Amino acid sequence: MPRPRMSRKITNPSKKVGARLADQRVSFKNTRETALAIKKMSLLSAKRFLNDVLQKKQAIPFCRYNGGIGRHAQAKLHSYCPNRQVRWPIKSVELLLSLLKNAEANAIGKKLCVKRLEIQHIQVSQATKIRRRTYRAHGRINPYMSSPCHVQIILNQRKAPVRDPKKLKKSDNKEVHAKTRLAKANAVKSKK
Repeated sequence: MPRPRMSRKITNPSKKVGARLADQRVSFKNTRETALAIKKMSLLSAKRFLNDVLQKKQAIPFCRYNGGIGRHAQAKLHSYCPNRQVRWPIKSVELLLSLLKNAEANAIGKKLCVKRLEIQHIQVSQATKIRRRTYRAHGRINPYMSSPCHVQIILNQRKAPVRDPKKLKKSDNKEVHAKTRLAKANAVKSKK
C-alpha cells in the first residue's frame, strides 16, 4: 500500500515543521480524542499535559467517541466538553509524546526556537483494519478486528512578541532614551 501523505502542505517551511506516523497499533478513537485535547497548545505545554495524563493528574476528555465512558471530577478542567466523560489512554498518550519528540527534533534540525512552537495542525485518520478471528460456540467464527491509525502533526513557530512602546515601564523608557542619546552622540562624534 502507498504510504499516506500529509493532508496539509507545509506552506512556510522555514517557520513550520511536521512529523507523521503511519499504521500505528493504537486505538483510533482514543488517539483522536487525545489529539483534540492538545490541539492549538504550545509544544512545551502539550508535552507537560501528556505527562500529567500519564501520571493521572489530568485526563483526556472524550467528546465524540464517548459511549460507555465514565465521568470524573478531572473533567471540570476542560470546558469544551460538557459531558464530563474522561479517560487516561496510556498507549495513545505515549504515541503522541513520541510524535511530539520527533517533531521537536525536526525543529531543532531546522534551527527553530522550541519555546515558540505551537501545534497548528494535528490529524488522526483510520488506517486499514487488522483482521483476526475469534472462535465462537457451535463452530462459528467471528471477526476480531483492531483499528489502527495514522497521525500527522504540523508545528508552527509563533512570531516573537513585540512590546508596545506606549506600555513600557518608566525604567524601560529611560533605557530606550539613554540608548537613543548614546546613538545620537556617537553619530555626532563620527561626523567630526
